[in-house]
Amino acid sequence: MLIKALILFMLLLILVSLGSGLVFMIRDRGQGRRTARALTVRVVLSAVLFLLLMLAYATGLLAPHGL
Repeated sequence: MLIKALILFMLLLILVSLGSGLVFMIRDRGQGRRTARALTVRVVLSAVLFLLLMLAYATGLLAPHGL
């Protein structure tokens, strides 16, 4: 259950980073570096989430299931 909470938390962080990138893009009008930094954080968080999912699947913490 802890792994699922961690996955949801990571997804929330990714959405917050994406939203902050949008806000920085609107406020800075393409002149600042904050937008690129926020989107870089989002990409890194997405990669970490992907690796976490692969690790959880490999260790058996997550298992695929049919409907």
